[in-house]
Amino acid sequence: MGSFMQSRQAKTQEDTYFRVLRILHENPDLTQRELAEQLGVSVGGLNYCLKALMDKGWVKMQNFANSKNKFGYVYVLTPRGISQKAALTSRFLKRKMEEYELLKAEIMALKQEVKDEQDGDFQGVTQ
Repeated sequence: MGSFMQSRQAKTQEDTYFRVLRILHENPDLTQRELAEQLGVSVGGLNYCLKALMDKGWVKMQNFANSKNKFGYVYVLTPRGISQKAALTSRFLKRKMEEYELLKAEIMALKQEVKDEQDGDFQGVTQ
């Protein structure tokens, strides 16, 4: 159970990193508050994530006078961050496609179950 939870936590963290890198790549001058709102996380949680991404060398903070950010900085993906974003995108897509296939199978099974019940296919029940 411990490794399952650890694996699940790692996937969740990887998904968060992916989402942050993806948004920053498209909108580097978002404030932390705006970024946190887009991600649906607290500013404190985002700050922790950004620090981890900077520690990994995937993101850097850069002064930028024309930024809409009142502090005059932007978050920029480093070359390493860009390559990591590509790798994370691939893994994220693979995971989502696997989830889709599982959901599709579950939906088919549920549809069949509903159909069987509507057809009066109740086991052990006589009319």
